[in-house]
Amino acid sequence: MKQDLLIRWLGVAVVCSVLALHSAVYAAEETKAGEFSKPVIDIGIVARDAAASAKFYTNAIGFTEVQGFPVSGELGRKIGLIDGHPVNVRVFVLGQGDLATRIKLLSFPDAPGKPADQSFIHSTLGIRYLTIYVASAEKALERLRKAGVKPIGETPVDLGGGTKIIVVRDPDGNFIELIGR
Repeated sequence: MKQDLLIRWLGVAVVCSVLALHSAVYAAEETKAGEFSKPVIDIGIVARDAAASAKFYTNAIGFTEVQGFPVSGELGRKIGLIDGHPVNVRVFVLGQGDLATRIKLLSFPDAPGKPADQSFIHSTLGIRYLTIYVASAEKALERLRKAGVKPIGETPVDLGGGTKIIVVRDPDGNFIELIGR
């Protein structure tokens, strides 16, 4: 009888400990999550030719275009990102829902920017490349081939453990890494 009671008390203690640990972890996650409304970021890319870049990101990489939005020249000026030029922002997603990676693609034909030195990632400061994780490197490589996009360097390169990296450039020379098995 005492042994059964002891086992029950130990069981209750273990359950209480697990619940306390779960509550502490949840509280820590909730605190951090409260700092940000979404755990993902959107990436803005200014392209020389929006149509060519849209074709690359959909056909070669696998993004899906979704509803974009206009930004008036006045709003862009107020925000501080655009000096009075209106723009239509095209939006592309990987996946679905609020947690999908989003690329916002913009083009300014009347105010073309200067291209960065895209020789290597160390040639120009700033955001230099995107890493996209794919389920199958072989399928990604086949998609690239069908779109007429050639990998750079000696990629695909085996990173070990069956994981490969494929590196390509978008129409403006931005580096895109595709990593998968």
